[in-house]
Amino acid sequence: MRQFDLRARKGLGQHFLIDGEVLERITSAAELTPADVVIEVGPGLGVLTRELARQAGRVIAIELDSRLAAALKQTLAPFNNVTIINDDVLKIEPADLATGYKVVANLPYYITSPVLRHFLEASAKPRLMIVMVQKEVAEAIVAKPGKMSLLSVSVQFYGEPRIISPVPAQCFYPAPKVNSAILRIDPHPQPRVAVDEGGFFELVRAGFTAPRKQLVNSLAQGLGVSKADALSLLETAGIVSQRRAETLTLGEWARLWQVFKEKRC
Repeated sequence: MRQFDLRARKGLGQHFLIDGEVLERITSAAELTPADVVIEVGPGLGVLTRELARQAGRVIAIELDSRLAAALKQTLAPFNNVTIINDDVLKIEPADLATGYKVVANLPYYITSPVLRHFLEASAKPRLMIVMVQKEVAEAIVAKPGKMSLLSVSVQFYGEPRIISPVPAQCFYPAPKVNSAILRIDPHPQPRVAVDEGGFFELVRAGFTAPRKQLVNSLAQGLGVSKADALSLLETAGIVSQRRAETLTLGEWARLWQVFKEKRC
């Protein structure tokens, strides 16, 4: 950072990994081979990028910060298997970069959910995702029915998430105010339930409009229908109206979507 006169930019959520043991945990979880193509989001100072380059066949590192991207092109020049792209990852279609790839990244907290959705919903999905995220977000993503959220439904619809290990804040510079966790997501060959994705998530978002309310009230508010209509939907799907959205399984959401689709048609 001194060499290139760089400062961590708070607005971009920049916290740079400085712990070698955590670095080893990330790369070990990624199960890298020389045949792997890895997409890294937010390479920062390139600490993880270097290790990925040593173990994988090709690394595509996407960095939004132009000053960091310029520094990376210099410091990583010895690695001929690394490509630095100075752009917003959310504006890049993964299929334009690679197929059959892995995502390995220390994600800026503020774009965690959009980045996960971007790759999991892409036409060319990753074979594996190993990402560092805020610990509370990781716990929300792996939650079971009873503590589900729109985020956990969205991720578990596409893949199987599990927490590899917690990562204390002091493993970064500058240290964030919260702890992190290494999260592994194994994408499913097909979504967990057979539904029309657009309509399904329209319904799920409606169900989580007021997550602390009973589902009948949250659905009525989210869908803009009467409480009687929402009650009818739930009764036909065999779901008790007093339940909350956080308690539903993916199968129950799919059943409710089927009823919703039939009634709307």
